Amino acid sequence: MHDLLPFLSDALTNVLGSIPFFMPEICLAILFILVLVTDLIFGKSSEFVCRIIACAGILLVINQDYQQTQLLLIGGLGNGHFFFAQMLLLNHTAISFKLVIDVLSFILLLYFEWDDKLKSHSKGLSDLYTIVIGSVFGLHLMVMAVNLLSMYLAIEMVSIASYLMVTYRSENSFSTEAGLKYVLFGAASSAMMLYGISLLYAFTGSLDLYTGNLIVGLLLVNPVAVSFALILVLIGIGFKLSFVPIHFWVPDVYEGASTPVTAWLSTVPKIAAFALLVNFLTPFIYNSNWTAFNFRLIFSIVGIITMVAGNFAAVLQSNVKRMLAYSSIGHTGFALMAVAAFTPTGISALTYYLAAYGIANIGALTLASYFANVAGAEDMDGYRGLGHKYPVASVCFVIILVSLTGLPVTAGFTGKVFVFSAAYNFYQQDHNVWSLLMMITGALTTVVSLFYYIKIPLNLFLKRTEIIINTINSSYKIVILAIIISFLVIFIGIWPDLVIKYL
Repeated sequence: MHDLLPFLSDALTNVLGSIPFFMPEICLAILFILVLVTDLIFGKSSEFVCRIIACAGILLVINQDYQQTQLLLIGGLGNGHFFFAQMLLLNHTAISFKLVIDVLSFILLLYFEWDDKLKSHSKGLSDLYTIVIGSVFGLHLMVMAVNLLSMYLAIEMVSIASYLMVTYRSENSFSTEAGLKYVLFGAASSAMMLYGISLLYAFTGSLDLYTGNLIVGLLLVNPVAVSFALILVLIGIGFKLSFVPIHFWVPDVYEGASTPVTAWLSTVPKIAAFALLVNFLTPFIYNSNWTAFNFRLIFSIVGIITMVAGNFAAVLQSNVKRMLAYSSIGHTGFALMAVAAFTPTGISALTYYLAAYGIANIGALTLASYFANVAGAEDMDGYRGLGHKYPVASVCFVIILVSLTGLPVTAGFTGKVFVFSAAYNFYQQDHNVWSLLMMITGALTTVVSLFYYIKIPLNLFLKRTEIIINTINSSYKIVILAIIISFLVIFIGIWPDLVIKYL
């Protein structure tokens, strides 16, 4: 016991010294407990109170994220700071991703209560708010994880919360099937990732990507064995990113889940997974001796296939949520263009692009909820003539879809320009033919995306229906949110510097 005392003292010192760098996550942990206890005390009547506490708490966390930027500047830690025994890394990129995640989470917390189908849940939404806060905590850990163990635990924390959210409301047998499919695919990808991590540990005796001897040890191992282990790890990360070929679960799960849950799954976990992927790839790509596994080549090929598969499959869809599901796969492929370049400019472009995509995708799905609420419209045909009856929501839908397509003068266009620019700069330096092919594919699939995004405006404004549905419009809050999002996608598209300086 006495022999352990010096180690306990050092461990305690390390934990105490790490607390200032972990303040947003401590706030999230307190917020999780507070929302949970509020739900337990007030029961079914706690929904409104839990929602207010959750939203106010997320605003406090956003402020703490910003304070962390000042903490790094004051401490002269421009390159970042490892803490909790090198399990986590706080740097400017991590703070940028956390800000994006928390802002989008705040919007989603507001939106959950505005979907009629989700709101009609017999238990109310108090439990859902608790799950969301727990998920945000896991997303923060994903963004900062730089140890294979912390990466796996963070992904599992987010996965468990996601399983609960998808199965929170089972509207019909299809929703139940979608939830079961999500859990099964998630469990399989988790098992493969854990097996890959076990192999990497067996090869090197280390789990630390940055400060251990993991990379050095892998250089001494057979490249085929190392490649196999790394592919298994990437499958676990790819499940969250939903790139091809680990995308089969996406359409059914997105269509079967409640629309606000679909908005959640298609944005914040995906953004956190990109941040985790950046953390995972950095020590490999910047090691000049690493030749066993060409990550840039792999992600170039995967990105091209993902863009083609996602966009062309979306053209064939008639269900709005299913179409947006396939389009999200296409957006993942496009974002992989910045990952394949993997330059400081590319990572900055990736952050902006994901922020622009996230806010536009949430806007599209909130409006899908709106038309489902007021007209029962789930498919494209159900939107016929609704543009004349609900003009404000319909115009906002068009603006948001223009941003998702990547047309001027929206944030989606600016984000795609940044990604193309980063990929082209890398191509000029390296003359890699795969970078050129990715840019060509990205341009072509952007044109293809017009063919499915335009279906919604076409049905809203140019097609008529003989069926007139008279409903009481009780979803005005969604319209207000849609107006704000429409303004934002134009504003940050014209003046991207106002966002980039915070990212």
